[in-house]
Amino acid sequence: MATQLTDPYRGFRFRVEIGGIQIAAFSEASVPDSTIESVQYREGTDPTYKRTLSGLTSYGKLNLKKGMTDSLELYTWHQLVSSKGSGAKGAQKNVSLILLDAGGADKARWNVINAWPSKYESTGFNAANSDVMVETFELTMEYMTRVS
Repeated sequence: MATQLTDPYRGFRFRVEIGGIQIAAFSEASVPDSTIESVQYREGTDPTYKRTLSGLTSYGKLNLKKGMTDSLELYTWHQLVSSKGSGAKGAQKNVSLILLDAGGADKARWNVINAWPSKYESTGFNAANSDVMVETFELTMEYMTRVS
């Protein structure tokens, strides 16, 4: 029996869920990288060889971009962290990045745990063009898992 080949999913159909904040107008979202540190280890009884063990895992930043609207929910979240720190009540939120297939069904999900906005940026003003104003939010997290 022949194996059916499937095309890879395209990255332009996605949804972002942020705990307590309902915004579905992101034009771009990055899946953060994860890196496992390697640790050199040598046993005292073996003076000639080192072993490499896995160490701590670190995660990159999650970047979200969206067109600027009247909504201040994400900016208010950033201001909460700016004024009270990432340990403040409501400052850390779980975020999910969901990849959709052509029919709109969920196909892959990354859960970002205990994220908080660490950077806010907006495009500048320019009278010479008519580009959409874009807000960028950079989120720092504790960890991330791909669950489907």
